[in-house]
Amino acid sequence: MEVKTSSLKVKNKSRFLIKGINNAYANTIRRLITAETPVMAIDEVEIICNDSALYDEILAHRLGLVPFTTDLKSYVLKEDCKCKGEGCAQCTLKMTLKKSGPCNVYTSDIKTQDPKVKPVFPKMLLTKLLEGQNIEFIAIARLGIGKEHAKFIPGLCFYQGYPEFKIEKGKFENDVCAKVCPKKILVVKNKNLSVTDEEKCDLCGACHDCCPEFVQVHGSSEDFIFTIEPWGQLDEKEMLVTAIEGFNKKLKSLADDIKDLK
Repeated sequence: MEVKTSSLKVKNKSRFLIKGINNAYANTIRRLITAETPVMAIDEVEIICNDSALYDEILAHRLGLVPFTTDLKSYVLKEDCKCKGEGCAQCTLKMTLKKSGPCNVYTSDIKTQDPKVKPVFPKMLLTKLLEGQNIEFIAIARLGIGKEHAKFIPGLCFYQGYPEFKIEKGKFENDVCAKVCPKKILVVKNKNLSVTDEEKCDLCGACHDCCPEFVQVHGSSEDFIFTIEPWGQLDEKEMLVTAIEGFNKKLKSLADDIKDLK
């Protein structure tokens, strides 16, 4: 297996190429990143006062989906904590909010006991308060994984097979086939069609549809381009490294269980 950073730069996204794997392995990496990488999110809310137009349930649901920066060195999953899931400073974090109207209530108004854990988007609107209205609550945040609930998903991860072209030589009298490419990566010169940047190809198949006899394109079954788009709780590197480390722990646990069967 070989990993290379993609030359294609996309804002707020990371792209990299992994060679020498198969579809099953590629999908395992994707699922590890989205479903097995722990991040911090609000899990319990005690609403003391809520005079806003939002029902308590809607407010609590909105709070649960607020992304928070996550410090994986300071917190552990409840099931891995020494407190055995009862809740302590190592596996949970207390947050509070108290505001009086008239005003807009933003995620930046949430006060946390740990400055390293704060809302990723401080100007995310929670609710609005009119004159004389108040809101106050206590929230408990914890680490969780996307397999448990969508609020613990750290971002998007998707992949495609590396584009592979099979092009007949000397068959292109004009540049019609090149012009239909939405990524503008095809060029016709001296009746030959060439690809300027394979990594930009999204396998739409427009070139093949235009010239099916002369152009074939498909995704590789061994080399894959991955794209990671984090939502801010962790950066791209943390998402990938944490996912792989978690997978290694599961494999070790499985190996130990198999040894015990002998």
